Amino acid sequence: MNVNGAIGRLVVLFVIAYALLVGRQAYVQLIAGPRLSANVHNPRLSALTRFRGDIVARDGTVLAHSNARGRVYPLGRSLAHALGYASGRYGTTGLEEAFDRELRARAVATDPIAQIRQLFDARPAAVAIAGSTVITTIDPAIQATLARALAVYPRAAGIALDPRTGAVLALGSVPSYDPATIDADFATLVNDKRSPLLDRSLDGLYPPGSTFKIFTAAAALEAGVVTPESTFSDNGTLAVGKFAIQDNEGEATGTQDLAGAFALSSNVDFAQIALELGVERWLDAVAKWQFGQPVKFALPVARDRIPTRASVSASVLAQLGFGQADLLVTPMRMALVAATIASGGKTPRPYLVHGIRRDGRNITLAAPETLASPITPEVADALRDFMIATVKHGTGTAAAIPNVVVAGKTGTATNPAGRSHAWFVAFAPAAHPRIVVAIVVENVGYGGTYAAPIARSVIATALASDRG
Repeated sequence: MNVNGAIGRLVVLFVIAYALLVGRQAYVQLIAGPRLSANVHNPRLSALTRFRGDIVARDGTVLAHSNARGRVYPLGRSLAHALGYASGRYGTTGLEEAFDRELRARAVATDPIAQIRQLFDARPAAVAIAGSTVITTIDPAIQATLARALAVYPRAAGIALDPRTGAVLALGSVPSYDPATIDADFATLVNDKRSPLLDRSLDGLYPPGSTFKIFTAAAALEAGVVTPESTFSDNGTLAVGKFAIQDNEGEATGTQDLAGAFALSSNVDFAQIALELGVERWLDAVAKWQFGQPVKFALPVARDRIPTRASVSASVLAQLGFGQADLLVTPMRMALVAATIASGGKTPRPYLVHGIRRDGRNITLAAPETLASPITPEVADALRDFMIATVKHGTGTAAAIPNVVVAGKTGTATNPAGRSHAWFVAFAPAAHPRIVVAIVVENVGYGGTYAAPIARSVIATALASDRG
């Protein structure tokens, strides 16, 4: 018997077994480890919660942080939907989910690199590597004003952004919930018919009503179908096939130029404009404005619902001219529409997170970016003038602010299930906009009565904060 050969084979066997053991350990530590560590059912996560990274506002105000008892949200309900929650039982949502990888603490025991470093570190062994800090674009003063104004109503939403950069300054949705008590409240929240877990600012889909006249007027001007000097006759009703178009409360605006039709929000006039524009040009404009397309944003945004070409009859097209029929949009989308006018015809990409702070270093994640250029600067300037007139002497006078030129558009969206939804979109100062606002209040009535005052409050806070 060849003893040396047997020993050699045994050595090879041990080497192979050792290599397999090392390979398996490397796989668990380096490849599967992060996934297993992040699993919501991993009991170690609860022990690491107190090391989870902070979420802060643009001025450093803490929006979410952890302590020995769990996750704490200083703003409570007012920013719950955007921040989301981090629960060992129900997982993560909002920014807590979108940036979970950055925020999550890592146990030193599952991080081989950290373990090696500790061999050469004289300090006491660390239990975990703290998560990074997420730096948002939220302005606490604007957020507080928006949340307070929306909370007066059972169901409402709003968004404020800077049209110069696309930075989102505030997001609000009511009813809301307390993210700090999500484990105790979850069962009640999911069964609440008011849908408090729904973020209406990003996921709420509504007919835009007359705020959509911004789009209709811009598309018609861009196509050369109308000019600012074009005149229209509104006697209170317009028959389109078997359908009758009417203004609110049986009003009739008479003969107006385009600015007058816009400021007085004539449905009859804008039905005529849409019919003159035609289905094909309407759909082309929809594509240029990116309606129905995904919005590139840190959080999911519901897609607009746009009618198909086959479903757009003459009567449907007439209704689309003033934001009704088979058309649903989010407050985020209407904020981007207003931002397009404010930015001279370019749609800014909205963003909510400016950067990450890791190991004492700030890493920038966002920079101003243009999503689309659907209209020329000349058309944008014309719409700006129309929106200024709306606030000065049209349906949006409730948004007027002393010594500030505000540009805005009201909307009263018919709702088959109840009272109309109130809309208002605006920006200011009109000549050099620093703030864009989109507000919707469900089932209350006129946009000029209910939504415009909320926008006025948010704009006033933003401009005062900007001066400070």
